[in-house]
Amino acid sequence: MNPLKISDYLAKIFIVSILVSANAFSQQTGDSLRITLDEAIAIALKNTYEIQIAKNNVEANTILNNYGIAGGLPVIAGTLSNTEQITNVNQKLNTGVEISRKGAMGNNTQAGISAGILLYNGNRVVSTKKRLAELQYQSVELLNSQIQNTIADVMTSYYDVVRQLSYVNTLITSIAASQQRLDILEVRKAAGMANNADIFQAQIDLNTLNQTLQDQRMVAGVAKTELLRLLTLDIKSVLAIRDTITVDQDVQLNNILDRLNVNADVKAADHQIRINQLIVKETAALRYPTIRLNTAYNYSRNQSGAGLTLLNQSSGPNAGLSVAVPIYNGGIFKRQHKVAEINTTNARIQKDVILRDYSADVVKMYETYRSSLQQLEIQKESYNLSKQLLDLTLQRFKLIQATIIDVREAQRSFEDAGYRMININYAAKAAEIQLKRLGNTLE
Repeated sequence: MNPLKISDYLAKIFIVSILVSANAFSQQTGDSLRITLDEAIAIALKNTYEIQIAKNNVEANTILNNYGIAGGLPVIAGTLSNTEQITNVNQKLNTGVEISRKGAMGNNTQAGISAGILLYNGNRVVSTKKRLAELQYQSVELLNSQIQNTIADVMTSYYDVVRQLSYVNTLITSIAASQQRLDILEVRKAAGMANNADIFQAQIDLNTLNQTLQDQRMVAGVAKTELLRLLTLDIKSVLAIRDTITVDQDVQLNNILDRLNVNADVKAADHQIRINQLIVKETAALRYPTIRLNTAYNYSRNQSGAGLTLLNQSSGPNAGLSVAVPIYNGGIFKRQHKVAEINTTNARIQKDVILRDYSADVVKMYETYRSSLQQLEIQKESYNLSKQLLDLTLQRFKLIQATIIDVREAQRSFEDAGYRMININYAAKAAEIQLKRLGNTLE
């Protein structure tokens, strides 16, 4: 990636998040914030502290990617000093002249400007500049990794809220059935066809479901708080989410495995290998001579109120070459070079570890994904059948063709089928999200 284009790259990432998040806040009404998945992702990309830190790291490494930092640009320095002094002079010259004076005033002024440039140091400057560029590119990949992780976390948390709210809706439907059962029993009692025991049991069942509903709403509130934390919004905000979990059924195992090489973490590991290889070259260059071109313009003025020399002033340019040849330093450079080679080997191994672990994660997630999809169709059918069974049993109960136990069993079957369907659907979606994160395809 061209370093000059990295700012454009970052701008493209964040401009959409700013616009969409602004749209999300424009929909806030009263104490409730209506939010969609796209808006949640955009808000997270704009607000998340981890992304801001990663973005700042990119900016810092972009600034450091410079020939001056690598030591390849001229170094210019200016100096100026002025010293006032009071001295006692006592001089005897070979001519017989004697000079004796107390409290003689004196002044010494020194000024100069110097410049130096590195001509050769075993190509260490070139290696350092390339290493700084690799650090910059690596920080971009780490930013991309953080973005992918943030999107995955937000999507998983968002759909967890949808899941918990789906549980709430299942309980509300079951409560409606329990209320209908209680109403039917009260009508029967008024007609002398039901006893208090059945009504008490129906009321107990209704109270139990209402308590379960309150507990589930608390769980949904906790899930919303976690989503607000990921979005870096006020955790006291009231979120209003209306959505369903739709799973992409076209994710292919081989496609994800083939894309592991473009995963941001794997690419960052590639950059780390190249960084360590360049450090090897830098340490090897320490054993080569260093040649510098130095030039300066100096001005000197020394004035004394007494003594042999009352004024001495000089100025003029100078230039020269300096050569520093490392001869012996206790084998430090050699040891540093060996350690750098070991670090390069470790960087390669670390990349292999990442690929190994990610490949295993992909296979495991894909098994969960495929298994959940296969169960989902069956469970959807079971859910629809259980809903029809509950409606039918209530009708039969109304016509005194079913018992209260039949209604309770139908309700239990409906609740269990609803829970299983929601859980399987969420498991498939969570696996899909992780597969796309590992394949670096979340958008």
